Amino acid sequence: MENKNKEEPNFEEALAEIDSIVSKLEGGQLTLDESLVMFQRGMELMRFCGEKLDAAEKKLKIIIEGAEGEFKVEDGNEV
Repeated sequence: MENKNKEEPNFEEALAEIDSIVSKLEGGQLTLDESLVMFQRGMELMRFCGEKLDAAEKKLKIIIEGAEGEFKVEDGNEV
């Protein structure tokens, strides 16, 4: 996230901001320039959330593997 002056949001705050951005974009009241800025911010937040989800998934895989001695994914298949 590019804005260094503002503290990085947590996952839930980022999702809430994405929801707000989508609502504003769907509202149709923004200028083209405002829409582009909002879209860019939304994409940054989506990337941030994706990275957080990927990191959480890796942690869960490590926990599952360590707890059971063999790696299993959520659907029960061994890897």
